Amino acid sequence: MSRRRARWLLALVLPALVGCAVLGRARSNWWELERGPSGQAPDPALTQEPVVQVYAARAVSWRGVFAVHTWIAVKPGGADAYRRYEVIGWGVDRGAPAVRVNRAGPDNYWFGDRPLKLVDLRGEGVDEVITKVEAAIAAYPYPASYRTWPGPNSNTFTAWIGRHVPELRLKLPPTAIGKDYLAGGA
Repeated sequence: MSRRRARWLLALVLPALVGCAVLGRARSNWWELERGPSGQAPDPALTQEPVVQVYAARAVSWRGVFAVHTWIAVKPGGADAYRRYEVIGWGVDRGAPAVRVNRAGPDNYWFGDRPLKLVDLRGEGVDEVITKVEAAIAAYPYPASYRTWPGPNSNTFTAWIGRHVPELRLKLPPTAIGKDYLAGGA
């Protein structure tokens, strides 16, 4: 096949594929989509050990074709509940904080998308990791700011924690748009 013909074929097929992907993501109203637990986080009533988990789920609506939303959940040893930390843009322009705590369960579906577990630390030494995670959260430089692109956004927040807590060994996916947004524009 000639290069010219291949380009024409790509020019015809690619928009159709992108259009199908966008329509597939826009299948329902956001308020009707699954938001319940996905069953990936251990039940805190049955698990005494400390737990740190990082999740990623496709963003809401057509944005999910291109990007994920990430968050971190921690449960100190002996605790009876998790703390879920994430950055959300809704309401920030009206004075709401960008960093939100416990808006949902640790492993809940994100508007119909089952989250992918990126990190799962448990047991000895994890309480110390939780202390470092919460110190990184307290030092996050954009607690009241949100911008979808290039950031700061949920992925900027999660990447910040990962950079400051190397014990997480966090590797965000390429679709974590905003993960490379650095404080000070470095």
